[in-house]
Amino acid sequence: MGTERVVAAAERLGIDVEVVQRPAADSREAAAALLGLPPSGVVKSLVVGRSDGTFLFALVPGDRQIAWAGLRAAVGVNRLRLPSADEAREATGYERGTITPLGSAHAWPVFADERIAGRIAMGAGEHGFSAFVDAAALLAALDATVADISA
Repeated sequence: MGTERVVAAAERLGIDVEVVQRPAADSREAAAALLGLPPSGVVKSLVVGRSDGTFLFALVPGDRQIAWAGLRAAVGVNRLRLPSADEAREATGYERGTITPLGSAHAWPVFADERIAGRIAMGAGEHGFSAFVDAAALLAALDATVADISA
């Protein structure tokens, strides 16, 4: 199960994670309210493709979008793209909506928006679950590059 991979990865990294089951929500704002967080506290984990066929994770606050120019500058490339759902699943082992760097099928580099802070919720590897984690501990454990990558 995806949630078990998330918990096992967090344990290997030495970070505390709390996986909780949650009801479905029809918007990011509704999901945040169900989790008791502001929309910015529900972090989107996006898998992004590079032109060389490799991928990276972009972590963006839930109330913001990827700023492609900022992400390209942080990565040091001219082109990035969002992969198809099948490519994303192959690159991470997770379906869209459940993607997280924790327990991913591949240890792709992580780029996180500089606004991510405090206790956050993110994908937990399975639909209907969220993983709560301290942002600073997560970013340090993943050796994330922190930059202005959202708008």
